[in-house]
Amino acid sequence: MDTNLLNNYVLKAIDAYPYDLEETVENLNYALSYESDNAYALYLMGRLQAEQFGDYEKAKFYFAKALANKMDFIKVYPRYILVLLWNHDFDEAQKLIAFAKTVKAIQKGEILVLEAQLFECQEAYKEALKTFKKAKLFVYNNDYTSFIDAEISRVKKKVTSKKKKKTSSKNKKKHKKKKR
Repeated sequence: MDTNLLNNYVLKAIDAYPYDLEETVENLNYALSYESDNAYALYLMGRLQAEQFGDYEKAKFYFAKALANKMDFIKVYPRYILVLLWNHDFDEAQKLIAFAKTVKAIQKGEILVLEAQLFECQEAYKEALKTFKKAKLFVYNNDYTSFIDAEISRVKKKVTSKKKKKTSSKNKKKHKKKKR
């Protein structure tokens, strides 16, 4: 197939997503029918499946296929990791994060934020806080730094809330023992 025509379909799909889903799907189908292993078309199809349809298994399939065809396609890693978190595939997410950290030109700060969110999902709040702080060393704009600060604040509130719950439940147990 003519590479220009293929790129044209991929570009039309990129331009249409997420505002015109019908055009996005049509152009992705054309692109994938011409070249079934086009990494960008597979990546966008994965995003469509995850973000619009909530079909994380299909999204995982498309993201994995995109990476199988182009391992250095750095756009895939953060979205793929996020889908793994949404789908509670934590072991798989940790493996992908570990690998993503080795990929040349990856945005390490973004990957570290996702790793911190993975720790948070696993209720390893101290590890999450450490990783968020480490991520701040690898970001290069104030907006993303502010975002990380907000994440740190949110996780600290969870830690405080969890401590209060533990203290409260211990006090209830002591109170019950005294009544007897």
